[in-house]
Amino acid sequence: MATQEKTRTTQEVADRFDQLAKENNWTAIQDELFSDDAESIEPPSAAQVGMKNAKGKAAIRQKGEDFEQMVEEMHGGYCTTPVVAGNFFTVAMGMDCTMKGMGRTKMDEIAIYEVKNGQIVKEQFFF
Repeated sequence: MATQEKTRTTQEVADRFDQLAKENNWTAIQDELFSDDAESIEPPSAAQVGMKNAKGKAAIRQKGEDFEQMVEEMHGGYCTTPVVAGNFFTVAMGMDCTMKGMGRTKMDEIAIYEVKNGQIVKEQFFF
């Protein structure tokens, strides 16, 4: 008899996201919680600093690595506890960092995550 793995609820995904975010383990968030065909959407203004939309777990990971390469020094950051509504959860997040060639800056944003079948299928950022 085959056992069926329980699908996480949106609240369970959000709780695990929160736990990993508090550990600053963004790679584990992507590996464990994102669907293989998830998409990441930036606001139009993000193109000015080289941030682009991405589709698929590998492309999203590359997008994160590209961003890390733009950071000269990280001075601090935060991510709030998720708020869940239906198949979505949201967090406010931000960082204080020195970007290569741009100086020190403080960034604050809202991120909305959509969950289907126990996995994040979309993240969208607003700043």
